Amino acid sequence: MTGPGIWDKLGSMIKYEKPKKKKIEWHGQQVTLPFDCSVYLDKEVEIANRFSGEKTKMPGYAASVYDTIIGAERFEAWDIVRAGLDWFRKYFPKQYMVVLD
Repeated sequence: MTGPGIWDKLGSMIKYEKPKKKKIEWHGQQVTLPFDCSVYLDKEVEIANRFSGEKTKMPGYAASVYDTIIGAERFEAWDIVRAGLDWFRKYFPKQYMVVLD
C-alpha cells in the first residue's frame, strides 16, 4: 500500500469523486455550495460545537452544509466531508474554527 490515493482497511484503493455542486439564491446573491443538499433558505442558525458546547451563528445555507458534513462523517462519505470542510474554511473561517476544527 504505497503511492497517492486513499486506501481502505483491506488495502483496496478508494476512488475519490468530487461531489456535484449546488447553486442557490441567498438574499439576491448566487452562492455555490460544495455539494447538493437540502438548504435552510430564510434564516440564520445558531450551531453549538458537539464537544465543547461553544456556539456560533451562520446563514441557513451554511448550517445545511454543516449538517451534511456531520451526516457524511457518520456514513464515512469522506469525499463529501472533505468538500464541506474545504468550503467552510474558505467562506466561514470563524464558524469553522468553532464547530468543525
